Amino acid sequence: MAPPAIIAPSILSADFAALGAACSDTIGQGCDWLHIDIMDGHFVPNITFGAPVVTKIRPHVGRPEASMGQGTFDCHMMIAEPKKWVKDFQKAGCDLYCFHYEAAIDSTAAENPADETEKKTNPKELIHYIHDNGMLAGIAIKPQTPVDVLWDILRNPTKSERPDMVLVMTVHPGFGGQKFMASELPKVKALRERYPDLNIEVDGGLSEGTIDQAAEAGANVIVAGSAVFGAKDPADVISKLREAVDKRR
Repeated sequence: MAPPAIIAPSILSADFAALGAACSDTIGQGCDWLHIDIMDGHFVPNITFGAPVVTKIRPHVGRPEASMGQGTFDCHMMIAEPKKWVKDFQKAGCDLYCFHYEAAIDSTAAENPADETEKKTNPKELIHYIHDNGMLAGIAIKPQTPVDVLWDILRNPTKSERPDMVLVMTVHPGFGGQKFMASELPKVKALRERYPDLNIEVDGGLSEGTIDQAAEAGANVIVAGSAVFGAKDPADVISKLREAVDKRR
């Protein structure tokens, strides 16, 4: 049986003028996690926010009482140098640090923003480093990246080098409000068939109109931005997203 539904609204669609209250309210409306999109203007063309904003909203949402529990800050790191920022985001209150495979294979092993080194990192080493810094580790893939790149990482016998979650992007990363790409769901299905207990997240274009396809493929962690924050009744939307996933477990 697949893991239970986890609903993770993306705060990219929240009211930035009252972000702390928006985060608190959404947790109160029944969501599990908050999905926090970090964009650096290099790995993706857009810029959002960094660790100082995470620090400011953290007091508005209680820390999870258990691993992956309610209140988890799921930081989606759409950044060119993911290892450099691990320590800063841990201090800011991140619980799950989800980096992109595409960045990890082409970035340095520098451990601080000001550091420079020619040494390269890799996904397994980065996952281990995230775990060593007390956070859960996620790995994300873009639409153009085949799911096959993950098999060697997921079957790694060293537990500390395996991710706690895989994120399959169902839009091109960088901007909210894009149309859902059902073409990416075979990746989700392949992951679920091989790893029935894995937390599999989908991000991009998720709503009441697309959740059934994602849930049928095997996704259990659902990122929804405007579908939740733009709804007249966010609690009802969260409930319907959860129901669609759980009835397919």
